[in-house]
Formats: sequence, C-alpha cells, structure tokens
Amino acid sequence: MSPSDNNPDCKKWATTVHHTSLSDVGMRRAINQDSMGSIPAESRDSWEKFGHLFLVADGMGAHAAGERASELAVELIPQNYLKYNEQTPAEALHKAIVEANSDIFRRGQANIEFRSMGTTCSALTLLPEGAVVAHVGDSRVYQLHGETLYQLTFDHSLVWEMQAAGEVTDETVRSGVIPKNVITRSLGPNSSVEVDLEGPFPVHKGDRYLLCSDGLSGQVSDEEIGPILRCLAPEEAAQFFVDLSNLRGGPDNITAIVVDVTAEEIITKAQGGIVVRRSGSKAAFSPALGIVAGVCLLLAVMFGYLQLAPIAIVAGVLAIIALATGVAQIVMPSGSSASQTSRYGNGPYRQYKASASKPLFEYLAGTLKSLREAAQENKWVVDWKKVDKHFSKACSLADNGDVDEALRIQSKVVIYLMEQIRRQRGSDNASDSAVDL
Repeated sequence: MSPSDNNPDCKKWATTVHHTSLSDVGMRRAINQDSMGSIPAESRDSWEKFGHLFLVADGMGAHAAGERASELAVELIPQNYLKYNEQTPAEALHKAIVEANSDIFRRGQANIEFRSMGTTCSALTLLPEGAVVAHVGDSRVYQLHGETLYQLTFDHSLVWEMQAAGEVTDETVRSGVIPKNVITRSLGPNSSVEVDLEGPFPVHKGDRYLLCSDGLSGQVSDEEIGPILRCLAPEEAAQFFVDLSNLRGGPDNITAIVVDVTAEEIITKAQGGIVVRRSGSKAAFSPALGIVAGVCLLLAVMFGYLQLAPIAIVAGVLAIIALATGVAQIVMPSGSSASQTSRYGNGPYRQYKASASKPLFEYLAGTLKSLREAAQENKWVVDWKKVDKHFSKACSLADNGDVDEALRIQSKVVIYLMEQIRRQRGSDNASDSAVDL
C-alpha cells in the first residue's frame, strides 16, 4: 500500500506517523530468521478501518524453517486482516493471526523440512480508538509516553508464565536457574493458537512505539530501552539498539521497528485511563510447559539413580513448578479472547522511567571503552581524534546535567565506530548511510 504521489490525502496520511525498521543477523547466527512489516494507512478512510499496522516475527526451526515461518506470518497476517473489513479491527486482527497459524501449520505438515516450524508474532495497529496489540510469543511491543516506558505485551515464556502463576520469585529468575528462551506459545507448531489482545491504549502526539524481537530485549535492558528510545531519533535509536545488542554478544537475530506519532489527526480523542477487564476465557495447557515438566522429571529420576540428590531435587522441583504453572493457566481466566468488550488484556505489564541518567551514561561509556580496545587490538583504522572530541563533549554535557544530549552524542559515537568496523571487516551489514560525527 504505497501512497500515490498525486493524492494530497495520501501524502498527508503518510506523515501522520514516522517509522523506521532495522533487522540484523547478529553475531552468532548464519541466517536471519526475523521478519518485519510496516503497512501505514494511505488515507483517512483506510486509517479509520484498519489503522497503521506494524509487525515483528521471530522464526524458530532448523535449516530455513524458522525463516519461512516468520516470512509467512508477516505476509499472511496483513492479507487476512484486510479481508475482515466488516469486523472490528481487534476481532479482524485476532482472526488474521489465528488463520495465519493454521496456514503455517498446514505448510509445515506438508513438507518434512518445515515440520514443526514456528514463529512469534507481535502486531501493533494505531486506530481511532487507540493502539491495539495482538501477540503470540516473546517478541515485544513497548509504548513510550512522556518519560515513562510501558511494556504492552506479556512474554509467553516459561519464566513469565511461572512468575504470573506466583511459582517463582524475582531472585530465582535473576539466578538464571530457569531458562529464559523457552517460549510457551508460537504460530505454526500446533493447529490452534491462543492470541493475546491488548488495549486499546490512548495514542498521544509525540508517543513512540518499539516492536522488537528478543534478540534486542534480551541484550538491552528495559531501563536502557526507555532513555535510548526517548533521546534518539527513530533511525538512530534502531541502529543503536542493533549495535548495542551486537556489542553484547549478538547471540540472536535483532529486529526493531520504531514508530513516532507525529500528527494530531491520529491521536485518541477520548484520553481516558486504561481499564482492565478479563474476558473469562480459559487457556489450554501449554505443550511447552508439558515438555519442560517431562524433561525435568526424567532428569530428576536419572540424577536420583546416580545418587546426585541435590540436583535430582532441583530438577524435581522445576518439574512440579512447570506442571503447576500449566494447571494455573487452565484454571485462571485469560484476557486473550476477541469477545465483544471495550478493553482487552491486562497490559501494560511493566513500566520504567525513560529519563536519561548519568549512571546510565557512565555505564554505556564502559561499552564504548571496550569497543575502542577491540578496534585498536584489531588495528582497525578509525579517526580517534574525531571520536575523542565528540566523546569529551558528551562527558562535559553529562557533567553539566544535560544527560539527554550527552546520550545522543555518545550513541552517535558508538554507531560511527561500529559502522567503520563493519566496513573494514567487509560485513554485508555495513550501512550505506553511516552516521557522520
């Protein structure tokens, strides 16, 4: 849906949001299994019916299966969504994802190479009634309003499900005992799927949204995401997220879509608070939790046989927790039904301050120092005089209290360095439009 150059209304509606998207293979993966889509409305009529639509999908599966699953999700969901034009947008989006799941599952069953392929999917649509999110998996949607960052989505992961069921403490989560990359829902592996709907959330001029895969949120903390999203321009924010994730190991593919609300025409007229109402639907027992419980139980038996009692007890406890969490999902009502209701879901699920701070600036300065050491060790040619000049300016601004501007300059230095390094390494990810200090 590309706006016509000869239609003034198309030109106007093309500028009601400013969006940028970026995807990177990361440092340890051979192929990029993430996919993304941006479908802004062409006109007022189109916006009133469908809104501005954005999607991120993170594929899973051996060989090219995950890549194919995420591609299908980003291709099929908008097609399905647009054909349900007689229904409310939330209902249409819900049906579109359910139908895409059936199609991905069918194609996986038909081809042994794609068997059990799957993908996460997070979709955001900005509508007259507000921002509506549809979600499966652990890719995330954030909303930045003023100096507060909100996570609008609930991670369908083992860790989050156990926390929600009250089975584990924050300390246990931080300890790393429970793997963070086990997801409990995805599109494709099963013939049916439960889709979370969230919102509508009020849309304000100046609000900014981030859709991202866990290759970003797993490496950049929420406390960092907020200030970066608030202080940097969309293109710079997306690039800095990718560079920062790669500097921290880049263990997964990294995808970011940043969306700015730039016009009064699409703000929510009724600026009320978020009223949470559950629909009362029940969830099915998660297959992923069943598998985790089975594996942990098997390990408990094996370690018990080997007379390794402490490890056997830990494995047994994890099996019980996984089973209890699965049962809690069935017993507790879910907010994911697309029933007739004015509000969906229970989001936002977390919120963080998005104001820049000197401790954050200093923490990121450590990243810059490590990058400099790596560049010098590998004898990459960099204009260090220019880098030092701008970083000194950033430090001076931070010392004088202008941390926002200090963070902007600091991020540009990192982006510049990473771009120079990519070019000298002959990377395929080298950009044609590097930041010039």
